[in-house]
Amino acid sequence: MLRLNGYGREGPMIVRHLRRIADRAVWSWAGWVHVWRTEGSLHQWIWANVVSAALAFALPLSGAERAVLLMGGILVLAFECLNTAIERVVDDISTEKRDRARQAKDAGSAAVSVAGIAVGVAWVVILVSRFALGGG
Repeated sequence: MLRLNGYGREGPMIVRHLRRIADRAVWSWAGWVHVWRTEGSLHQWIWANVVSAALAFALPLSGAERAVLLMGGILVLAFECLNTAIERVVDDISTEKRDRARQAKDAGSAAVSVAGIAVGVAWVVILVSRFALGGG
């Protein structure tokens, strides 16, 4: 494509990049809405995040400690979205029972669980270091 001074057929490069960002936001929102509507486990993780965030701000934690806890909770939500994506692709390929399909779904579920455990471990480490060991 011929460009003169950063302009192409679709206008200035910045406009094209902004359009791409907007498209990705729309697609991401559609994915989030799908997971929200179809996966009850996402609702459970959101409630866990609400409680976790409330405690993170109610307790005398450092900004870094809060950031780790909040980021961990958000990552659990991201893993839940990925797990749903894996489930949809596996089901789209075939609805018949197959060992590899079950293994793929179980691995996606395990990823969500491991992320949740990681947040739990972060909570334990922060609480023990801050309160039981007299830190902070």
